[in-house]
Amino acid sequence: MLFSEAVARSRTWEPSPSEHRMWVKVFKACDEDHKGYLSREDFKVAVVMLFGYKPSKIEVDSVMSSINPNTSGILLEEFLNIVRKKKEAQRYRNEIRHIFTAFDTYYRGFLTLEDFKKAFRQVAPKLPERTVLEVFRGSVKWYRHFGRQFGSFLQS
Repeated sequence: MLFSEAVARSRTWEPSPSEHRMWVKVFKACDEDHKGYLSREDFKVAVVMLFGYKPSKIEVDSVMSSINPNTSGILLEEFLNIVRKKKEAQRYRNEIRHIFTAFDTYYRGFLTLEDFKKAFRQVAPKLPERTVLEVFRGSVKWYRHFGRQFGSFLQS
């Protein structure tokens, strides 16, 4: 799932109070001059602290262009919203990866048609095989179009 797709999903997850406190603490730690906002560089440091990676220029540009233009940087409430959305997207990707791994019984990094059929027999035994085949073909078609960007999950 793309970050933008996660944002479009309904809010189904909220941070725990301790997570929320940690995010506020990170914001304050990165706002070294006590300006009340995070600059581009401050935001990069905050992402490293919370997610363990340095965000790309494109990601930072996207975030900076989405904030209120009347401010000099990312205010606390905006920061908390950005972090919540990133965490939600991360949780969703992890959920998908976990489900995929459950059906990738040979740890190949892809599902064959037989793997796909077996998975559907386990989770939707009454679903007609024709429907399963159509879903698989649609997935392969999607992969051929987008897959090189997102890695391999299916192989015909």
